[in-house]
Amino acid sequence: MTEKTSPPKSATAKPKIAGPKSDAKSAAPEGDRIAKVLSRAGVASRREAERMIELGEVTVNGKVITSPALNVTARDKIMVRGQPIAEPEQARLWLYYKPDGLVTSESDEKGRETVFANLPPELPRVMSVGRLDLNSEGLLLLTNDGGLKRRLELPSTGWLRKYRVRVNGNPMDPDLEPLRRGIVVDGEKFQPMIVVIDRIQGANAWLTVGLREGKNREIRRAMAAVNLTVNRLIRISYGPFRLNDLQPGEVEEVKGKVLRDQLGEGRTPDDEPKRVRAPRSGASRTTTAKAEGAASGRRVKPGGAIKQLADAYDTAVTPRRFGTAAQKAADGKAPARPARPAGSGGRPPAGGKPRRGA
Repeated sequence: MTEKTSPPKSATAKPKIAGPKSDAKSAAPEGDRIAKVLSRAGVASRREAERMIELGEVTVNGKVITSPALNVTARDKIMVRGQPIAEPEQARLWLYYKPDGLVTSESDEKGRETVFANLPPELPRVMSVGRLDLNSEGLLLLTNDGGLKRRLELPSTGWLRKYRVRVNGNPMDPDLEPLRRGIVVDGEKFQPMIVVIDRIQGANAWLTVGLREGKNREIRRAMAAVNLTVNRLIRISYGPFRLNDLQPGEVEEVKGKVLRDQLGEGRTPDDEPKRVRAPRSGASRTTTAKAEGAASGRRVKPGGAIKQLADAYDTAVTPRRFGTAAQKAADGKAPARPARPAGSGGRPPAGGKPRRGA
């Protein structure tokens, strides 16, 4: 019986060598999406920029593009309606007191007044960070940067938003407990809120409400679920940014330093070289010997600084006197200071006039 055996494998067979694994990061396209670049340049919002691209209004390096799925770099020449786009603007942020009765949108199909139609004309093109309802008022953040807008709107930011809320009714703390635990309204779960009763005012009550997410009409719907009707709602803060003393319709830009401290980016006009006020003529009460020596160009002798400082202090605290007596004292014909009146501790004797300012 013949045993079948498979032929031996060649000893010279080369082992399989795995090819290099593709690096997903290195394969990522260079640059940024065209819509983002247009938004940063102040042309339009990302959504509007995508619409302009689809209409064939944007060219890159002389070629019309019809899809926003394109990355561009600083080397590419981008034109919109035949005009080159401007350089990307620095990220800026404004605080705006939105009045009651304005819609937070670029345009309204019902013809209602919008926030953007009522902004000061000197503002550049801006976008709102989040929204406020038609009948809500208070702090609305505005920015010229789409990336900053999205960062501030992300729930992961975790910033607390505070509201002053006036409700019809006189609630007690137990009535508000469902809101503090988290409540489900029409199948939608709302996260626990911070709710504090500030004061009762007739048939109404003022509350302070804090939440970390902003669903559509969240506070009004949550209050209605516990039988309270909101008749005024004012947002007073959004994370570290506060309404403070802004009045309805007013806008205030966030300083570049504050923007960098809170978000790590941004440059505003306050970063320009600050104007230095010219020194006032005459000696100041806070002038030190070091400053005097530097101004005169003379080196202060050892121990002289203390003497000059003491002299400056004496000059500063010595009451200025006017009239004939003061002139005689200056000429050396009368004592510079009158003797203190007799009495305990230098106070005037009984029946005497009290010192001025006593």
